[in-house]
Amino acid sequence: MKLNHLNLCVNDLAEAQHFFEEFFGFQTTMDNSHVIRVLDDGYGFILVLSCTGEDPPKYPHGFHVGFYVDTNEKVDEIYGQLKAADISVGNHPRVIRGGYTFYFHALNDILFEVTCSSS
Repeated sequence: MKLNHLNLCVNDLAEAQHFFEEFFGFQTTMDNSHVIRVLDDGYGFILVLSCTGEDPPKYPHGFHVGFYVDTNEKVDEIYGQLKAADISVGNHPRVIRGGYTFYFHALNDILFEVTCSSS
């Protein structure tokens, strides 16, 4: 079985679309203006962004979107790009539970993780 897609509810489709394209390399494959955006990561995973209206969605404690990258240098690169774009990234990447990782909040307080598994 293969996980095909995830629907992430956001209140600003354009902001979320730009965020995933700019920092994580997604490409938009469908743009239905104010309702839905479909993005492809190029590795077989589809991210669907849907509009929730004016109120930001409330995700449960611990919910997060995680990205694995190949090297510690890539973690540092993404951290630097986010910081340069004035996105509050908090602590510098560090070793957490065996991976080189940082966490940050974006898109109305959704928690994100970027990590490289240490070997």
